[in-house]
Amino acid sequence: MKIAVICANGKEGKLIVKEAVDRGLNVTAIVRGENKSATEKVIQKDLFDLTASDLEGFDVVIDAFGAWTPETLPQHSTSLKHLCDLVSGKGTRLLVVGGAGSLYVNPEHTVQVMDGSDFPDIFKPLAANMGKALDELRTRNDVKWTYVSPAGDFQADGAKTGKYILGGEELTLNSKGESVISYADYAVAMVDEAVQGNHIQQRISVVAE
Repeated sequence: MKIAVICANGKEGKLIVKEAVDRGLNVTAIVRGENKSATEKVIQKDLFDLTASDLEGFDVVIDAFGAWTPETLPQHSTSLKHLCDLVSGKGTRLLVVGGAGSLYVNPEHTVQVMDGSDFPDIFKPLAANMGKALDELRTRNDVKWTYVSPAGDFQADGAKTGKYILGGEELTLNSKGESVISYADYAVAMVDEAVQGNHIQQRISVVAE
């Protein structure tokens, strides 16, 4: 299986690359600058400069793009549209490192985590832009996409247990009543989905056991 990881120098991107390499998968890092990930196979290119030919031959493309500043937040939508256009109508699956703010908190799927009164104001613009990108992704019937949302507490330096609970569109709590997962365990879940491909054109979510 051939996998490409976009933004492989990022915190989550690096862990996804390492997890995939450790499993013996054929992994290519796509980075703008010097490759700092665990694979020697590299495409050195900005995401927005990628072409369809760059992504040819990959079974799975994992999008670990992130934008945090007010002026770059709209790139969550524009970058995802660009990648969708590149793999449109092809067999390549597109897996997206998503956000938790768009997870639903009611069975009717009318209220999202980011709508809550206790959701931090500082994260609302990010959650809104990521949610918009997901809404747009849902319209792409020409792409074999999967959007993977982490738990509400997404811990960059959390331990790797190799275990997680797979959820769907709703915020899922573990047996301790927590919504938490480490970047490392999220990487495990992402590579599992890359290998298994069980959730085409679906949003899934993951939480630590």
